[in-house]
Amino acid sequence: MIIAVDGPTASGKGTIAIALAAHFGLPHLDTGLLYRAVGRQVAINQGNPDDPADALAACEFPDALLADEQLRSEESGGLASRVSIHPQVREALFARQRAFATQEGGAVLDGRDIGTVIAPDAPIKLYITASATERARRRWLEMTGREIEIPLAEIEQDIIARDNRDIGRKDAPLKAAPDAMVIDTTTLGKEEAIAAVIQAVEEALS
Repeated sequence: MIIAVDGPTASGKGTIAIALAAHFGLPHLDTGLLYRAVGRQVAINQGNPDDPADALAACEFPDALLADEQLRSEESGGLASRVSIHPQVREALFARQRAFATQEGGAVLDGRDIGTVIAPDAPIKLYITASATERARRRWLEMTGREIEIPLAEIEQDIIARDNRDIGRKDAPLKAAPDAMVIDTTTLGKEEAIAAVIQAVEEALS
């Protein structure tokens, strides 16, 4: 069983995907982390994330980079959004994601094009969303909890810019698959959102 979880940044899709994986006993892959690693590698290489050649070269990042805490930073998130617009990068990472999705027993993957590109054959597709204002608040709380001071308005501006890049890119734009269950978590707490999604998936499976 493949469960595809898509949605914009800070919508709660990662937390929900992890909870689904634990609930159904499936392995989980945060595909956004792959793009963050590429973005981070571009920075390490002192390259330009807007240059297709520099971004493609960074796809050869070492596996150890996936454990780098720096990948969770706002800077790495912005770099990931910029390198992900390049078709060459998406193609380079496609096989890695597809192999994970189609492993024996199934898997849960979260990202921005799982249900539309990576696993369009997934029997369960979810699109998790929330307002930009609420997503910015969540990210701000996360950052301040890690003692990283950044203005809330700056985070919201970055989220809106990232949304525009992800939705507007020519290759694999961010959008809900036609048969995806769309769940808005704007007014839901963490546990409420997880419970709602697990119930929706169990009902779909039955």
